Amino acid sequence: MQKFLSFLVKHNAYLLLLLYSGIALLFIRFEQDNLLTKIREWAVEFNASVNDRIVSYGYLLNLRKENDRLLRVNAELLARSLYNDMQLRREKARNSMLADSSFDRSGYVIARVIDRKFSLRENMLVIDAGRNRRIRPDMAVLTPEGLVGRVVSVTDSYAIVMPLIHTDFKVSVISSGSNALGILSWNGGAEHLASIEHVPISSPLKKGETMLTTDFSTFSPAGIPVGRIISIRPDKLFYVIDIRLAVDFSTLTHVLVAPAKRDRDMFDLPEEGVLQGKPATINRLN
Repeated sequence: MQKFLSFLVKHNAYLLLLLYSGIALLFIRFEQDNLLTKIREWAVEFNASVNDRIVSYGYLLNLRKENDRLLRVNAELLARSLYNDMQLRREKARNSMLADSSFDRSGYVIARVIDRKFSLRENMLVIDAGRNRRIRPDMAVLTPEGLVGRVVSVTDSYAIVMPLIHTDFKVSVISSGSNALGILSWNGGAEHLASIEHVPISSPLKKGETMLTTDFSTFSPAGIPVGRIISIRPDKLFYVIDIRLAVDFSTLTHVLVAPAKRDRDMFDLPEEGVLQGKPATINRLN
């Protein structure tokens, strides 16, 4: 090792000459093959590629922000469009109700359905008319097509309506052709179907007849359609009758609230109470 170091020290000038000569030859070779140019080109390509990726990432970040902004704008436009469409539908339904010349609307209050609770057994509607528009419980609610239900609760500005499609709703009805009397009820399920109960099998009732409200109702005006008979099946004493309701509750937007029905005088029946000098009254159906 000492001899090798002594050799390097003694002949360092020759070694440096060889090193410089090799470097010179290398540069000459690079000049001949244009390697320096290629290296410069590769450096430019690499630098440009890196810058392009950096710019692309920045563009993607900005693009994401822009997309988020456009999504918010589109959501706002969609909400406005849906709101305008809803307003147009409401106005169209209201104008259609006002344009129906076959229905006398004098004394009736036009109200909008603002909420609805539908289930298989208990359904409710909320309308935007209350005590401030002289609405009170047991007023009939309807459309030109037929009976909707009756008011069951009232606040200053709103009212809750029990529709026909509620298991607690009952109303006396009469057929338009045979004058057969019965009780309309709804037992759950489809919101466009209901039943008519207590119609004797001796009645000349026919399929296709329209069922109307009677004057026996304590809340509804007489002659309001409730539906049309679609099937009749005889049972032991009474028919089993299905009707298709006149009102489409799935598209209900506006209703009419009928004026309060005046209470009629009760008639005494010649029953045991009368014979003993005590007045007797009959219960009326809703």
